[in-house]
Amino acid sequence: MLLDGITYMHEHTTIDLSRLKKDDDTNLNCFDETVSEYKKLYSKGVRNIVDLTNMDMRRNPEYVQQVSELSKINIVQATGFYQDKFLPEFVTSATIEELTDFMVNEIENGIAETSIKAQLIGEIGTSKNHMTERERKIFIAAVLTHKHCNVPISTHTTLGTFGHEQVNFFKEHGADLNKVVIGHVDLTGNSDYILKMLDQGVYVEFDTIGKENYQPDLLRIEMLKEIEKRGYQDKVFLSMDITRKSNLAYRGGIGYSYLLDTFVPLALENGLSENFIDKMLRDNPRIFMN
Repeated sequence: MLLDGITYMHEHTTIDLSRLKKDDDTNLNCFDETVSEYKKLYSKGVRNIVDLTNMDMRRNPEYVQQVSELSKINIVQATGFYQDKFLPEFVTSATIEELTDFMVNEIENGIAETSIKAQLIGEIGTSKNHMTERERKIFIAAVLTHKHCNVPISTHTTLGTFGHEQVNFFKEHGADLNKVVIGHVDLTGNSDYILKMLDQGVYVEFDTIGKENYQPDLLRIEMLKEIEKRGYQDKVFLSMDITRKSNLAYRGGIGYSYLLDTFVPLALENGLSENFIDKMLRDNPRIFMN
């Protein structure tokens, strides 16, 4: 499923959250500019991007496939449903079985009536500090789909909250924790909080690299150093979760290459080992996805 090389484990090639955010910046629909940035990533050794755009982020699987073909990067696409306020209305009336069938169909047959098959479930989300009833339905359906199709699950935590409860939910419902990654944990700013999740056997994702309006990257690096000290080098991914036009280089943003060009050198200068960085970018994603 993944090619040898660097993998960004949590991205959005195109995404549109503007109807709720009331900001066109959150409609990431810059096809040519995205292709250009992905080609640049390819030249730096990136071979895979895991794209977690799902219902109802205004996904466009054929657009993503075209970007993949033009950039030569293998883009893995997902099935699933996002955090409550972005959910399509049919989730309210749908049964758990119907939600499960929906995701199974997209894995086995193709996303949104295309032949492009989803290869994981995500990003399924919880709200800030709680799980709504609709989110609970989706999490149950995701575990059922995960068991039926033997595919991984990638989650969204709102500002890093409710991560422990997500882990407990997956344990209680019998998910394979070696195939679960808890997202946005770097937004907690709390290495002890993250370590308690790792103690349970899940993967975690530092996937908002470069978003210093949330957390400074130096704090992310300090948290990663604590994780390395505890011996959890095999359980962490890195990514950027770019969702805005203004994040892209053509708009003066940091761009997708920031992770490799700026964050990795900064991490090395501040005591993170090259071995750990290689694991997060290369080995861990391949083991998790394959």
